[in-house]
Amino acid sequence: MVFGQIVIGPPGSGKTTYCNGFQQFLGLIGRKTAVINLDPANDWLPYECAVNIAELVRLEDVMNQYNLGPNGGLIYCMDYLMMNIDWLKNKLKPLEKDHYFLFDFPGQVELFTLHSNAKKVIDEMTTKWDYRLAAVHLVDAHLCSDPGKFISASLLSLNTMMHLELPHVNTSAAYNLEFYTDLQDLSYLVDHLDQNPRMAKYRKLTEGLCELVGDYSLVSFTTLNIQDKESVADLMKRVDKCNGYIFSGIEGNMREFSKIAAGPLNWDYYRYPF
Repeated sequence: MVFGQIVIGPPGSGKTTYCNGFQQFLGLIGRKTAVINLDPANDWLPYECAVNIAELVRLEDVMNQYNLGPNGGLIYCMDYLMMNIDWLKNKLKPLEKDHYFLFDFPGQVELFTLHSNAKKVIDEMTTKWDYRLAAVHLVDAHLCSDPGKFISASLLSLNTMMHLELPHVNTSAAYNLEFYTDLQDLSYLVDHLDQNPRMAKYRKLTEGLCELVGDYSLVSFTTLNIQDKESVADLMKRVDKCNGYIFSGIEGNMREFSKIAAGPLNWDYYRYPF
């Protein structure tokens, strides 16, 4: 059974840095990891890349050939990848037996909120190939330190979660974000926005947006410092519980499975080797 992560987020949110850091961390705990670059615009890869979409299609070539901008070019590249999905399957097949996958996707948010091309690629992996994947959505820390930007980030996360229909973890760089990470009730942000004269006139709109996020009760954030092994380990445990990896190495009755599923995130990595 294949497990892995779909790493997504706006441009500059740190997806490539995330993949590099987690590849090193997983190597230290003895888990073989393959990073797959599916961003045709990414020409800087600090990690060891097992599969690179640049071998199939490159954004620069598409833009030059079809006179497209970067957004249109990325949409074309994702469509082209879907049309040639067998290429990706053949590249991944030798790694499926004993590797954990990290998929480094493009940063264009429209691919994961509006268009269906990237979703079709992910659906192919989760349904026909039977991959157990969780989406890790990275959000820039400065968006989580301002009430107005935070509401926008929450709506983006909610939209992405509903569009992809995957187990989902939202994370941002670790700063003093405790005020924002728990989204049980966003109404407290309205009063903070009222302190800004330009935002006060949009109070009703803000209240409606906060109710929208709160009514679904799906969005929450966890913090990440990619240079702190404890922070990385905490997020890794969340993702492993999210995509079911923690169940892959155990045998037992339903009570034991339920105990792990409902328990805290303090399980031992080394108890469940691949």
